[in-house]
Amino acid sequence: MNFQPLGNRVLVKRVEESNTTASGIIIPDSATEKPSSGEVVAVSKEVSVLENGNVVLFGKYSGTEVSVGVEKFLVLDVDDIFGIIG
Repeated sequence: MNFQPLGNRVLVKRVEESNTTASGIIIPDSATEKPSSGEVVAVSKEVSVLENGNVVLFGKYSGTEVSVGVEKFLVLDVDDIFGIIG
């Protein structure tokens, strides 16, 4: 993948959550919310607090969804990221 974010931005791939409950009930895609966490896959040169591989938590409606090749990613401003998980 050749994508380099500019400014104070990072490229994030959403972490897919399970669509089955603990009791085995399958939840359809139309009834689930988009996950609000993801893995950082590219960081601009201006961002020093994040690196590739970090799992971050961000707002539900944050960022801009983009397609790079066949995959979908989010371009997030660093200010939209709440923190690093783990």
